[in-house]
Amino acid sequence: MTNPPTALPRSAAAERMRAHRQRRRDGLRCLTVELRDSEIDALIRKQLLKSERRNDLSAIVDALYVFLDRTLDATP
Repeated sequence: MTNPPTALPRSAAAERMRAHRQRRRDGLRCLTVELRDSEIDALIRKQLLKSERRNDLSAIVDALYVFLDRTLDATP
């Protein structure tokens, strides 16, 4: 009895490329964005970000997504 071939683990580079290609198929682009403190303050004033989370990168990203969705009307 022979063992079925096992899939080789993907390298980190292969995983990044797979994710990149999937984002492109989904119509998404991955960007690096620099925000000023005043722009983070604006997210807080608009109540999209809680002031105590102003240094939480994932909270800032989420607030920025909400802002862009509201501003650009992301609904098709």
